[in-house]
Amino acid sequence: MNDLERELHYPLGDTLPDTGRTIEVAPGVRWIRMGLPFALNHINLWLLRDTVRGVEGWTVVDCCIDHEASRAQWEQIFENELQGLPILRVIVTHMHPDHIGLAHWLCARWNAPMWISSTDYYVARHLTQPGAADNGAGGVVAADFFAAHGLTDPDSLDKIRARTHYYRSMVPALPGTFVRLLDGATVQVGGRAWRCIDGYGHAPEHMALYCEETNVLIGGDMMLPRISTNVSVHADEPEANSLRLFLDSIVKYTALPADVLALPSHGKPFKGVHRRVAQLQAHHRDRLAEMLAGCAERPLSAAEALPLMFKRELDLHQMTFAMGETLAHLHLLWFEGQLRRAHGADGVYRFSTTEGQSAQ
Repeated sequence: MNDLERELHYPLGDTLPDTGRTIEVAPGVRWIRMGLPFALNHINLWLLRDTVRGVEGWTVVDCCIDHEASRAQWEQIFENELQGLPILRVIVTHMHPDHIGLAHWLCARWNAPMWISSTDYYVARHLTQPGAADNGAGGVVAADFFAAHGLTDPDSLDKIRARTHYYRSMVPALPGTFVRLLDGATVQVGGRAWRCIDGYGHAPEHMALYCEETNVLIGGDMMLPRISTNVSVHADEPEANSLRLFLDSIVKYTALPADVLALPSHGKPFKGVHRRVAQLQAHHRDRLAEMLAGCAERPLSAAEALPLMFKRELDLHQMTFAMGETLAHLHLLWFEGQLRRAHGADGVYRFSTTEGQSAQ
């Protein structure tokens, strides 16, 4: 446990659900932990006891990626944890593969609707269409985007160009219809109201859920206890100010009670959301200061600035995320007039300090 984690409280300690099993974390709320084949090796999913049109059953929040191991783990959940009751609804916090990947399978298997923000549904729908390139993660557009921000290694660029079906490898299909989640709207689950809280910067239109009656927040990826959420600029929105959107979004959680139980998508359930918001603000403030200091010495591309933020060695997959996050910090400073951006004769964007310079 690092120093920042010690400032938070973990009511369940180090207790984790066994594979194919759940743990009750609040009245009517059960915790599922599923493995992922990445460095981030798990995702937390949630089962909410529910009644829909008089039928008793469960609402699922988030799904895991579509691969054989996660389907097998769900089969164990169906057998061990549903008490013979059906899944009535699937809620997806956002469109990233570990959250939406198996929604099509769950919804079809249980004849259940999917609830999600419309922005995330349509972005996911675009990425799952035949012939769609994963502009954010791979393909020619992504390779050109990274090259324009200083990634010049030919082998890395070739690998990015070849990675055109990364999203669809984990999200092969989507339900054909959805129910729209909107900020401020409430979803009635098991007789309790869960209020939607939108969030930006990590995903197009992320939806967290808060239940006042039980004082529980399903925070998705917007409120993680141990790691900072990836906030990136991507090839499909190359002029984004993602970090400003994220920082403005997490302030909303300070309006919740200080002792709210946060259920994150990665890590363990915790209390201390107000403190976690302050930690994240300080983390990004420090990273912004590093970017500003580096650009004061000489103009930097995102690739040149990346080692200021990420000191460890990164593989190509991690590096593409790190490039996006480095650029998110540079863009915030650029849009707020603390940096200026120039397009060099070599086709690479570089950022340098300036006084009173507005974004251009």
